[in-house]
Amino acid sequence: MVEKGGSGGCVQCLKTNLLTMLTAVSVVAGIGFGFVLRTREAPWTEREIMYIDFPGNLFLRMLKCIILPLIVSSLVSALGGLDLQLSGRIGTRAVVYYMVTTLCAVILGIILVVSIHPGQGDPGAMKRVGTSRNITVADTLLDLVRNLVPPNLIEACIFQYRTVLTYPGPKTIYLDLNATNLTGPVVEVDNVTKIETQIELPMTEWQMSADNSEGTNILGLVMFCVILGVALSHMREKGKPLYNLFACLNNDAHNSLDNLVITDWDFFLIASKIIEMKDFGVVIGQLGMYTITVIVGLFIHGFIILPLLYSIITRTLPFRFIFNMLEALITAFGTASSSATLPVAIACLEEKNGVDTRVARFVLPIGATINMDGTALYEAVAALFIAQVRSVPMDVGKIIAVSITATAASIGAAGIPQAGLVTMVMVLNAVGLPAEDVTLIIVVDWF
Repeated sequence: MVEKGGSGGCVQCLKTNLLTMLTAVSVVAGIGFGFVLRTREAPWTEREIMYIDFPGNLFLRMLKCIILPLIVSSLVSALGGLDLQLSGRIGTRAVVYYMVTTLCAVILGIILVVSIHPGQGDPGAMKRVGTSRNITVADTLLDLVRNLVPPNLIEACIFQYRTVLTYPGPKTIYLDLNATNLTGPVVEVDNVTKIETQIELPMTEWQMSADNSEGTNILGLVMFCVILGVALSHMREKGKPLYNLFACLNNDAHNSLDNLVITDWDFFLIASKIIEMKDFGVVIGQLGMYTITVIVGLFIHGFIILPLLYSIITRTLPFRFIFNMLEALITAFGTASSSATLPVAIACLEEKNGVDTRVARFVLPIGATINMDGTALYEAVAALFIAQVRSVPMDVGKIIAVSITATAASIGAAGIPQAGLVTMVMVLNAVGLPAEDVTLIIVVDWF
């Protein structure tokens, strides 16, 4: 009887965690398959890599497809079904927790980059790759607030607002002959002989315009859904018909969609990324210490600090909880997108860790929008690394500026691959580093 019970328990465990195991196997197999394909003498063309990535790309597109209905339905139904006082307490605790963990990640990154000092060496060995976007810290923060209040919900589903700065060219000024040693053509201005010269305008005086960049404005949709959910909770019986619509979409329809979409295709995503990387020597050479610093920081934050916080708050060991979240963790590794991982993470919390559906579907969409610990750590390390490469001294004031702007930038970053590179410019501007230096780290960004 004992053997039979033990066998039945093993079978049940296998059934429960089959998808997680298959996902883990596919990731390992994808890495191995990618390295095998790299042994081909002829270089892989962009089209050939696209063919290998195609099944995985379809998987990623399907995951992204259900993000919007998932966030809208889960937030509205969760807030509409919770008592306002209770939802306020949960929301406050969640936001405080998110801010604390993000700040911990930034401080950890700063400690590591200052201790390891990965940027020391020959600055000439670092090469810029690609382009960067010119933006000031003030404009980035204001764009963040603007995106919180979208003017059009349909537009918010496909676009994000951003400020575009255009360089108008140097400004011509006229200086008195006795006031400067500058050389230039001598001209008559208001019957006074002056020197005509040109100066470069600071970025704050560049021409401003508005632009809609492609990508869902998750921040604005979250804000709208929170307000709508609170309004439905206030309306009580009058709001029941609309609440039932979102609840039905959130529970029944969405569970069916998740079962259809969550298929294990990480194998192809990983294999294509391994082939796509041009030169592994770069990862362990020029930018090797920077890469190691970031990975060590992510490891300490993800496997020591967060589990420790879990144990302190819940007074239980985190191992079973982490094991039950493996499927979401592996999906995040394969897709490099917290937004694409959201449906899997919610399913793991509800089905394996027994978290209340209303709580999970209220807290997680907000977390996937504003809680970017990895991005915050990465941007803090990258800013100080670039400063070290350029031999720019960093005092306590500048380091504090890095911590604040990295935290703010991570909140504004989209939950998609390489989104941190966009907001990285904001962190560099905060400490007086040129925006184009963000291209120094593009080559190892995905890794």
